[in-house]
Amino acid sequence: MQILKNYRSWLCALLLLSPVVQGQVPDRLESPALQTPAAEQSLLLSITSAGQRLVAVGDQGVILLSDDAGLNWYQAEVPVSTLLTAVYFADEQSGWAVGHDGVLLHTQDAGNHWELQLQGEQINQLRIAHYEEQLESLQQDPEADPFELEELEFALEDAEFAAEDGPVNPLLNVWFQDTQTGFILGAYGLLMKTADGGHNWQFLTAALPNPDRYHLNHLIEHQGALFIAGEAGLLLRSDDGGENWYELASPYTGSLFALVEHQDELLLLGLRGNLFRSMDMGNSWQAVVTGSRASLLSGHSEDGRLLLVGLGGTLLSGAGSQNLQPLDGGQRRALSGVVMADDHWVLVGEQGPMRLSLEGVN
Repeated sequence: MQILKNYRSWLCALLLLSPVVQGQVPDRLESPALQTPAAEQSLLLSITSAGQRLVAVGDQGVILLSDDAGLNWYQAEVPVSTLLTAVYFADEQSGWAVGHDGVLLHTQDAGNHWELQLQGEQINQLRIAHYEEQLESLQQDPEADPFELEELEFALEDAEFAAEDGPVNPLLNVWFQDTQTGFILGAYGLLMKTADGGHNWQFLTAALPNPDRYHLNHLIEHQGALFIAGEAGLLLRSDDGGENWYELASPYTGSLFALVEHQDELLLLGLRGNLFRSMDMGNSWQAVVTGSRASLLSGHSEDGRLLLVGLGGTLLSGAGSQNLQPLDGGQRRALSGVVMADDHWVLVGEQGPMRLSLEGVN
């Protein structure tokens, strides 16, 4: 089955959720990822470095590892078979991967083995507990705003109703400041924070200036601040480590898929080839002409080089956003992640990983 042939099917791969029998945990949360030679041809959505090792994640719980800059790959042991959407390592050993059904996986041995640290049913209960606590506190305040009480009651009912559908909402991104402090984010405005390596989580969704609960697609740190890019042009920033967030004026009303830090630039990647740059911490943005209408999904900056990737095999490379040039990857498959290793770009997307010289086709 072909996946990600266009933007619509890309969203389907990330967000369309399989039906769940009410009250039951999907089999994919209880079934380990199948060990198969075909794993190297799987849809992969994210790649990162863990020291000299490369780690890529994707469909049906597949996690691939490479210790030779992407020349050869082997499959890790993974306890779930759900679609994994993002992976991040805080150091060479400690990493996290997230995916559908609210899955959060953790490794402490550079990706050889993974444990299920959190899943959607637990997230549902954390959401309910958060609103119950907030509502109980407000009800004890004799000067409480009746409208605020009504809003909390509605939010609690909504959380309880959503929990009846099971662990269906996907996580779309994960970022850790160090081995203890990190964030997970995803569909319908979900944002959570941990201060103990993922054992306990603080529910932050309700504190965001995101009343329409737009999907949160990507989080990065840039010059000491945290930034989130999301659906419908949503742009958020925090200057205090994620405790408080405010909305930035967005240069685009379509979906924003990724943020990339390149030297002093903060780049914003979006639908239909939209690319923007900011030199002032996201306070203002300038459009970058790419010459492409293909959606940009990810990027990587290292050693003064920048590569952006997207649908239709899109590859844009240069020393900065002002001199990007297309590279020839020799293929038209959708690309969703990139890192640099051993003087090569290592890419993931449809049909698994591939290596590309810095100048184009090997």
